[in-house]
Amino acid sequence: MSKEMREIDERTNLAANSMFELLLFRLGEAANSAERRELFGINVFKVREILVMPEITAMVNSPPEVMGVANIRGQMITVINLPMVVGCKPTKGLGILLVTEFARTTQAFAVEEVNEIVRLEWKHVLSAENSGGGLVTSIARLDGAAENTRLAQVLDVEQILRDVLPKEVSMEDVKGVPKVRLDPGQVILAADDSAVARMMIEKGFKSMDVPYIMTKTGKEAWERLHTLHAAATAEGKHIKDKVALVLTDLEMPEMDGFTLTRNIKQDGRFNQIPVIIHSSLTGSTNESHVKSVGADAYIAKFVEEELAATIRDVLHR
Repeated sequence: MSKEMREIDERTNLAANSMFELLLFRLGEAANSAERRELFGINVFKVREILVMPEITAMVNSPPEVMGVANIRGQMITVINLPMVVGCKPTKGLGILLVTEFARTTQAFAVEEVNEIVRLEWKHVLSAENSGGGLVTSIARLDGAAENTRLAQVLDVEQILRDVLPKEVSMEDVKGVPKVRLDPGQVILAADDSAVARMMIEKGFKSMDVPYIMTKTGKEAWERLHTLHAAATAEGKHIKDKVALVLTDLEMPEMDGFTLTRNIKQDGRFNQIPVIIHSSLTGSTNESHVKSVGADAYIAKFVEEELAATIRDVLHR
């Protein structure tokens, strides 16, 4: 079996059990708590490789959070000082580089140290939407339901890249994007836990002139689907008269996009609703994985014209 097929099998098995793997790392002392070194996390499948800090070439007029560029296997990759972004002070230096692939781009994050990889259930990842931490999407309970569980902050990479390198993460404007026609009364139900992603998705929907309902997690989207089904039933209609399709991110607290997709496709009330996965986890391995969980289409973030074309294609099948 090829390495790619093994990765697909591993991811499929994890998704089938509503699980994922989180890479844990530290960035130094927290700004509001001297000597306290918080744990942070990022989905393993966003990480291409982990390196001892290579030589970095500083760039003129770059943002203060950008350390420069590193030549990694012949590719010039921008290196971001992650402790500076989140307000931590490294006490051991920046010795490790996380090279990540995200939303069609490659970038690297300098961190103080890498600790371990933990396997978690999504139900043990709680939304941080209302915590006031704009760079954190969720809080992971590393020891599950244990009362004194360790906690890790899952960073919003979309927000970080938007703040530091705004040109890297933006919905590409394409003049004259054709409108997407839905039947009267229909909406697109969308789910994404990143505030930046929701903003860009809503911008795209407005350009397409489509009505939509935006939710923040797969769990919220699943609950909204039930509410819309109840309303449709009361009106003597089918849920398809209310929801044209579901657009979902993959990584979300409480219920991820894989679980949401599987729930929809295995429920006789909802399985006629098309599901499009819209994810920053790019690459052929992820596309194959998406197909294995029953989604109707996969589109990588963030190109407005491609998103519109995918929606039209799925609706017209």
